[in-house]
This record gives sequence, C-alpha cells and structure tokens, in this order.
Amino acid sequence: MKILISPSSFGQCGLEPLNILTDNRYEVINNPYGRKLTEDEVIELASDAIGIVAGVEPLNKNVMDNLPNLKCISRVGVGMDSVDLNYAKEKGIKVVNTPDGPTRAVAELTIALTMDLLRGVYKANSNIKNHIWKKEIGNLILEKTVGVFGFGRIGRATAKLFQGLGAKVVAYDLYPDNDYAKKNNIKFQEKNELLKSADVISVHVPGNEDKSPVLGLDELSLLKKTAYLINVSRGGVVDEDALYTLLRENRIKGAAVDVFTKEPYDGKLIELDNIILTPHLGSYAFEGKLKMEIDAVNNLINSLADID
Repeated sequence: MKILISPSSFGQCGLEPLNILTDNRYEVINNPYGRKLTEDEVIELASDAIGIVAGVEPLNKNVMDNLPNLKCISRVGVGMDSVDLNYAKEKGIKVVNTPDGPTRAVAELTIALTMDLLRGVYKANSNIKNHIWKKEIGNLILEKTVGVFGFGRIGRATAKLFQGLGAKVVAYDLYPDNDYAKKNNIKFQEKNELLKSADVISVHVPGNEDKSPVLGLDELSLLKKTAYLINVSRGGVVDEDALYTLLRENRIKGAAVDVFTKEPYDGKLIELDNIILTPHLGSYAFEGKLKMEIDAVNNLINSLADID
C-alpha cells in the first residue's frame, strides 16, 4: 500500500508522522524534487498510490484520472484551492484536511508582522546593515483598532492575541457568530465600515471560488492613509497590483504579505520599502507544522480504514 508524501519539507520537524505510516505497513513515496510538484510529477510518483499526503500541488481532474488506485487525499493544512473537490467526490476519492494545526502559528505570525510594521523593525535592521544609524518613531498596538477580516479559527485566535496586547478588535465575516462576539468583546462590522475604520486590517478569508480578489482597488482605497494591511490568508485574496499602487503612492502606511498569487513570488511588490514579504511561512512553526503532519497522516489512515 503506497502513499505519496508530496510536501518537500515533510518530516523536517520530526519523524513521527513518517513512522506512523510505516508502523501501519504503508510504503512511503517521498517528493525527490525539493519543491512543489507539477501535475506530471504527481502522476508519475503516485501512479500506484492509494493515498496522497498533499501540499499545494495541483490535484485536478487530469491528475485524478491518471491515478486509478487513489482513494484518499489528506491535505497538510487548511486550504483546498489546489484540489478539485467536486471531481474528487464524483470519483469517490475522500478529501480531508487539518484545520486546527496551523491556527496558532498563523495567528502568531500575524502579530509578529504587525508589530514589525508598527515599530519599523525591518527598516531599522536594514539601516544598520547598510551602516545607517537612524531612529524612527513607531506606534504602539495599545488601543489601536484591529479589523479581523474573516473570523474563523485563525481569525478568532488572532483576535485573542491582539486583545491581549490591548488592541480593540472589530471583525467582519459573511456568517457572523454574534454569541461568540458578545462573550469575547468583539464587535462585528460591515465590510466597508471595517476597512474604513481599522488601523490594522488582518486578512483571514479563504477567497472567492472564481479566484477573483476579495479586496481589490475599490476596497483597498477605503483604508485610512495611516492603516496597515496584513495578508496571511491566501494568494489572490488581496489584489497585488492594487496593493502595489496604494503602497507606491503612500495611500496606506504599510503592508505585510505572506501569500501570493504565484509562488515563489518575484513580482513588483519587491521594489517597495513599505512592505514586508515572507515566503508563505504562516504554518512554519515547529510545533504547529509537526502537529499538522501528524494530523494529516492520522486522517489518511482513518479515512482509508473507513473506506475499506
């Protein structure tokens, strides 16, 4: 019974998830390329596999049609953008993910990026390395209004951390949980109201089904000139061209982006000095990553047992 492990970094935080598979008599096929797999590479490597422990490689109709033994896809992470869920259902392929694993790691990264922007740590570091001794006045997070745009697991965890730092949290969600908000001192706002009022906008939405931006030029133009935007959700949720325009023209104060439409990213946001760019490392905390991998493996084994 063969299982393809597609994420190139799988097992770096510990061998426990791999040992779980081998202890259950599965033969592991590793990603030999050290990067995201292409369609053809998935088909080649998983030709005899009954399961895939998946990253963000394309798992579409073509791939599934060429993997006759495939019974389960177990995603390491939350997002399912790379999986054709409807076709998997039609083929009888079970698809599962790990919604809890990355929650704390992404929330903490959001805080780190926000604090870095507010205090200008990235600028100060760059200045000193370029032999420039320059002190710039930053801002406190205390009593700032943080708009959490998308209030699922990660949005809620992020809100709690911001509240612990003394920020006022407002939130937007398509399906607001008013009972939770009342118990946790969160005020829900309409989308445009939140974008206009928040000092920091932290984006945690899954994105549109058609891949169009949730936050385009019209929405981003509502932000205050002093506002900061943090996107750790999905590439394409924020229109990168629109964000570039606003940052270049200093129509918002700054931004931090961890996810991109095309990865690895080499677009024009790199040209700007009022943005922090990180290489999709939201879940890349040792503890969180290991938990996700263990969860993904256990999900796969349990799903295959149910199918059998």
